[in-house]
Amino acid sequence: MVCTGAKSTKNAHAAIINLANTLKDIGFDKIDPEPEVRVQNIVVSADLETQLNLNSIVMAFGIENVEYEPEVFPGLVYRIEVPKLVVLVFSSGKLVITGGKCEDDCNEGLRIVMTDFDN
Repeated sequence: MVCTGAKSTKNAHAAIINLANTLKDIGFDKIDPEPEVRVQNIVVSADLETQLNLNSIVMAFGIENVEYEPEVFPGLVYRIEVPKLVVLVFSSGKLVITGGKCEDDCNEGLRIVMTDFDN
């Protein structure tokens, strides 16, 4: 079972428990009413509230952890090793952080991006 769209890990857990209990109630007797829930991927969005020159960012970051091919995708793809995350950076100043296993991972990713942007 995969749960998407929850606004928090707590809500995702509650949705899975609710579905498991509903399935049990309608006759699926072997359903565990308290299934193990593992967070695989948290997606977070942020807005830096400023326009960004992605070409300048590529030059500043170098090409090691950054991919930017505007003909293929309009955002810059920034890979962070620890925690293992991918940050999509758009010229509008919007960011999408993916791959986090917990909220702290995503917060750390945002901190890393902000630190790198300041340098």
